[in-house]
Amino acid sequence: MLTQRSRYALRAMLYLAGQPLAGAPTPMNRIATEANVPRKFLELILADLREAGFLTSTRGKAGGYRLARAKHLISLGEIIRVIEGPLALVPCVSRTAYRPCNDCKDEASCAIRHAMARVRDETARILDGTSLADATAEDLAAA
Repeated sequence: MLTQRSRYALRAMLYLAGQPLAGAPTPMNRIATEANVPRKFLELILADLREAGFLTSTRGKAGGYRLARAKHLISLGEIIRVIEGPLALVPCVSRTAYRPCNDCKDEASCAIRHAMARVRDETARILDGTSLADATAEDLAAA
């Protein structure tokens, strides 16, 4: 299940995707208001996304945030991994944080592991194949 923190990150990034890439930075207060994200959480989330290279920030009175790359070059999967970590629901199928399950007798024949690997693959395919541009275009088409 997607955590509230990930939903906040996605909403903030989708809002920023709607702002001009070359325009003035968007103040944190505006992002918080427009994306409906509590400011105290947003500050931490934006710091993580900036450190991951998705955002640039400018200090000062005219400061704020903007996307570091074009919105078609940032996927929802990348954002979620920065905030949550691996997409896998169980650690034994994670590609980035693998560890065996403590209670599994035989990983090679584990039906749960095989099913969760398929879930991970499909989840990654969809999220990694959906950019901020795709998501905002879908939002506009649905509106």
